Amino acid sequence: SNLNINDVLGNYSLTLIDALDTLAVMGNSSEFQKAVKLVIDTVSFDKDSTVQVFEATIRVLGSLLSAHIIITDTKQPFGDMTIKDYDNELLHLAHDLAVRLLPAFENTKTGIPYPRVNLKKGVPPDSHNETCTAGAGSLLVEFGILSRLLGDSTFEWVARRAVKALWSLRSNNTGLLGNVVNIQTGHWVGKQSGLGAGSDSFYEYLLKSYILFGEKEDLEMFNAAYRNIQNHLRRGREACNEGEGDPPLYVNVNMYTGQLMNTWIDSLQAFFPGLQVLIGDVEDAICLHAFYYAIWKRYGALPERYNWQLQAPDVPFYPLRPELVESTYLLYQATKNPFYLHVGMDILQSLEKYTKAKCGYATLHHVVEKTKEDRMESFFLSETCKYLYLLFDEENPVHKSGNKFMFTTEGHIVSVDERFRNSLWEDILPGEEGSAEKTKPTELKAANFSSNCNRVPDERRYLLPLKSNYMRQIDRMVGLI
Repeated sequence: SNLNINDVLGNYSLTLIDALDTLAVMGNSSEFQKAVKLVIDTVSFDKDSTVQVFEATIRVLGSLLSAHIIITDTKQPFGDMTIKDYDNELLHLAHDLAVRLLPAFENTKTGIPYPRVNLKKGVPPDSHNETCTAGAGSLLVEFGILSRLLGDSTFEWVARRAVKALWSLRSNNTGLLGNVVNIQTGHWVGKQSGLGAGSDSFYEYLLKSYILFGEKEDLEMFNAAYRNIQNHLRRGREACNEGEGDPPLYVNVNMYTGQLMNTWIDSLQAFFPGLQVLIGDVEDAICLHAFYYAIWKRYGALPERYNWQLQAPDVPFYPLRPELVESTYLLYQATKNPFYLHVGMDILQSLEKYTKAKCGYATLHHVVEKTKEDRMESFFLSETCKYLYLLFDEENPVHKSGNKFMFTTEGHIVSVDERFRNSLWEDILPGEEGSAEKTKPTELKAANFSSNCNRVPDERRYLLPLKSNYMRQIDRMVGLI
């Protein structure tokens, strides 16, 4: 209920853990090795702390797994990140944490997990039966990697069961999901369908699970979800860079009717252009990214919620979020258009000017007044800094080593590796044997057929990615001109 607080702080050195692979990506082996040893020597999850299952999974579990994979990689693409006498300690820590999160999946009638768990005592007795779609449905990448590294299907099985349970609750009419669900009854408490808070990473992980594990059903769900998003959430002209009408925008609608529910978007939605790049819908990504960048230019930060009708922030704080930087980085990788380097420079200079504090960088309490809060979220180091660094570091091993990498929703880097393609168990849920619902695998393709990456011609590479009349239109829309 409090947008400003994520109860992930569990007295287990959150920022230290969350930043491990950032040190590796920056090639700083001495600091990486020092930080890993600190974690091994000092971190324990045997704490009387109640944490959010989702946040602990993406920030802590994901980082431990990422660092473990970097340490044990025989190719060592980032330089020598090996640890003397390393005995899989980070993997054991990750396993210990995941076991402590498992009670969240017990005693729920739908298989959708409780949102919070006490690391020592399990689910608190006064626990809410309500959780958000993203929180319950975005555990599959980390739990799946852990299962496949350990050869123990438990973790992937519970995470996959939660995804399927949520998917089965989508509207028969629109195919959309809401944002808050009752884990005992399967009843939608929040009927808002959007791409921001409460929903964002659910869609991201359908695609990323497919990229990592190659399970066709993940791609089939993603393609269907993307089609429904295009049909019901997208407003504005059909193509990004041609035609008449308003700029494309993804709005919040009622999951059952597709009717507009409010006139705000939130800063988390800025991740979506990056996801569109991954499926090849680059043209549409260019437009949505330009909209968020225009808001950034106006305030020097992204307000948590922005009301596009009132042209003003609804929720004015900015907790150093990475989503716009992430999409900028991925769009630069896809187009190599120098425009995105300028965007990155702009973001970097704003962060230096408005958020720098004596010991780090501070959350902006108000993007207009530029007042600060005494808080630096761990994702600033694990994502915002990492994506900015990679945007400008053309020679980074991520781009040059020949390894294929994927970023988790917390920006943790994972090799796209044969190990994760093979499960050591039969990958079927109970009651699914010979299921008639198994459809033919679908290709990885953008479901918005009006635009695709092959429509970005070479001659446009060094022009602005968005034609100037459309760029001005967006600037007007956010009150810049």
